[in-house]
Amino acid sequence: MGADGPYLQLRPLGGGREWDVEPTHLHPLTGAELLSALVAEANARSWRRRNLGNGPPSAS
Repeated sequence: MGADGPYLQLRPLGGGREWDVEPTHLHPLTGAELLSALVAEANARSWRRRNLGNGPPSAS
C-alpha cells in the first residue's frame, strides 16, 4: 500500500484496515501462499455474489 517511515503499510486484498510491518518481516510469496490467497479471494467473491449472510462459516 505504501510506506510510513521505516515501516511498510499493508492492506488485505479484499480491502479493510491497513497495518504497519517492518520490511525485514516480509518475504516473497511461495506458490502455496499465492494459491491460498487467490482461492480465499475467489471464495469471498462467491459468498458476496450469493449474498449468504455475512460470509462463509468460520472454521472450527
